[in-house]
Amino acid sequence: MKKDVVIIGGSYAGLSAAMALGRAIRTVVVIDSGKPCNSQTPHSHNFLTRDGSEPAEIAALGKAQVMKYPTVRFVNGNATTVTGEDLNFQVSLEDGQVFFSKKVLFATGLKDLMPDITGFSACWGISVIHCPYCHGYEYKGQNTGVLMNGAGAFELARMIKNWTDGLSVFTNGPATLEIDQLQKLSEMNVQVEEREIERFDHQNGILKNIVFKDGLSTQVDALYARPPFEQHCSIPNDLGCKMTGTGHIEVDELQKSSIPGIYVAGDIATMMRSVASAVYTGNKAGAMIVHELVAQGQ
Repeated sequence: MKKDVVIIGGSYAGLSAAMALGRAIRTVVVIDSGKPCNSQTPHSHNFLTRDGSEPAEIAALGKAQVMKYPTVRFVNGNATTVTGEDLNFQVSLEDGQVFFSKKVLFATGLKDLMPDITGFSACWGISVIHCPYCHGYEYKGQNTGVLMNGAGAFELARMIKNWTDGLSVFTNGPATLEIDQLQKLSEMNVQVEEREIERFDHQNGILKNIVFKDGLSTQVDALYARPPFEQHCSIPNDLGCKMTGTGHIEVDELQKSSIPGIYVAGDIATMMRSVASAVYTGNKAGAMIVHELVAQGQ
């Protein structure tokens, strides 16, 4: 039986969309691999009513609430292909299952690409962090670093300075900042360290020291980093969805991709990587799908 919507991805954005659709009494299948990108992060912050909760706890509570709506079904697995066209899609899974739907929503998340620095991956999401709004308050006033170079390092350091006076920029090689940017950082008492990094000393993901290739080290409690990323799921690209210059899927104000019938929610379509943003875009996508189905007489 054809469903109204297949949602690929069952974390915050997918769950939020599923709730909106379930409450609209639309038939939905949520396909989830159970591998969220923030699985290593111990606590989630800056999400109203759940500040400080474990990410898995938020997702589990959300899923339990969505499961109360009888038209929503959850399937564990990995989607491999999406074929067809608007109102007549076919979604195939790795285990051979096939689902037919009128619309498809991708909420598949991003995959961070870890740099080749020993200890980085173990600290990622714990003491090596990406967002001051999500994690900065917990490290306020502590020795903090920014692992970045060029204009991006300058802009991020200016922002982070509000959280701590003990701030350094680690360029992991020759600095590419402009002369005036270096001067302004100096005036802010922000040190720029150009030595190449050998490893991060840590204890269970809690950063202790940055060790340089020359054998010297410096004590750091938290480090902001913006590693490159890629789409966790290649299907939208295979379908021909337009991409932005930042590597996100291009969407309009209704969360619609460039392919009719294909919607997108969560951090795969926005630079705002937060639980709050994922929930918002998922909720909006669910509502907009309902409106489009009604307009199409479905």
